[in-house]
Amino acid sequence: MDKVLLLTTAGCHLCQYARLELQDFAREIQIVEFDIACDERMVELYGERIPVLKTECGNELNWPFTAEEVRKLLVLRPKGG
Repeated sequence: MDKVLLLTTAGCHLCQYARLELQDFAREIQIVEFDIACDERMVELYGERIPVLKTECGNELNWPFTAEEVRKLLVLRPKGG
């Protein structure tokens, strides 16, 4: 099962929408949430972009995203790999 990281933070209303969009994928992928507030560098990189969906191979999808865009993200392979 593929694992994806959902970058989020407490009180993020857009993150709630992202979670709803990802519900259809619960059986296909493992969704792990990471609160960027736990890491200053992550806040610096993603603070104005969350929610962000990130694959194990490093591909990212910024909000707003659709189920179709998530599906496409999951079949992407890293460049050169």
